[in-house]
Amino acid sequence: MACAMKLLVVVISLSWVLSMQHSSSVLGEPEVPCFFIFGDSLADSGNNNVLNTTAKVNYEPYGIDFPYGPTGRFCNGRTTVDILTELLGFENYIPPFAYANGSAILSGVNYASGGSGIRRETGITTGTVLSMGKQLKNHRKTIMRIISMLGKKSLARKYLNKCLYSVGMGSNDYINNYFLPQYYNTSQEYTVEEYAVVLVEQYSRQILRLYEYGAKKVVLSGLGLLGCTPAAIASYGTNGSCSEELNYAAQLFNQQLVSLVDQLNSNLTDAKFVYINNYEIGSANTTALGFTVSDAGCCTLNSGGLCEADTTPCQNRADYVFWDGFHPTEAFNMFSANKSYSSYESADTYPMDVSHLVELEFNPLVAEM
Repeated sequence: MACAMKLLVVVISLSWVLSMQHSSSVLGEPEVPCFFIFGDSLADSGNNNVLNTTAKVNYEPYGIDFPYGPTGRFCNGRTTVDILTELLGFENYIPPFAYANGSAILSGVNYASGGSGIRRETGITTGTVLSMGKQLKNHRKTIMRIISMLGKKSLARKYLNKCLYSVGMGSNDYINNYFLPQYYNTSQEYTVEEYAVVLVEQYSRQILRLYEYGAKKVVLSGLGLLGCTPAAIASYGTNGSCSEELNYAAQLFNQQLVSLVDQLNSNLTDAKFVYINNYEIGSANTTALGFTVSDAGCCTLNSGGLCEADTTPCQNRADYVFWDGFHPTEAFNMFSANKSYSSYESADTYPMDVSHLVELEFNPLVAEM
């Protein structure tokens, strides 16, 4: 156990060192001028706070380890994209679209919405959420504001070409759609194999729209082990084990997503798309990393798998992989963010990691946005 804890200290130390290195880059400039984030609850930093939905967590004990308390992040502390923001050298976290204003949007905007998915109907049983399509519409609004600030479309496009774009969608299209047949008919319309194809076909059109809006450095996050969250184990597992059915669905989606990345990189040579293998990263030997609990959340859960409001969570949060029924702790987010940013194993990122992606330079596009 002592050896395992030392390894965890090394991982955490590496995160701090990398963060300091890149925060202290030339003249304090971040590695990219702006960072735009699309996704679900794994990345939501407060957009759902202003929506009529039960998928919101702007209450304690969420944010217990975050500098600003409960902000709407589905975590005890920083999310993976928060940590990536630090590793990229930004002084501040990327603001959620709901609260972003003024010149702050020039550093990027976080559009992520808890419960949302690729499909428009995904997550609507929780209330109003922002699907990928709606997030792209909000990004379009941001682009128009940036054009207004910079004065010319050509200047705005040149600026947007240099940004990093993180997109992580698909989890809710399974856990808040396909595997809820009492509310959605997708499992009657498609086999799980067909559904993966249909999902990624729709996703591809959305990613192409993002590219048309000027995105050239795009990170596409694959699905993790959907069947191994505490909520999935409780609902679908057998004798405390992971749900193989959900994990199989995640693998099918990821296979289609890797194929999409290959296709995009082949067809769009003036851009680069990177796949983050969250399934592989999530399959790490968590015990060897110093985690002692991987099948239960750190807080008292409500019926929806989120933390019960105003309850006291576990004290040893760094020992837990999961914070609530679905979302990782900050400690595990640190591990996965570092793997994404600077991977020593080719299985984690494809065809390169984020640190190499941000170094690439492309000629600006001339087409109108």
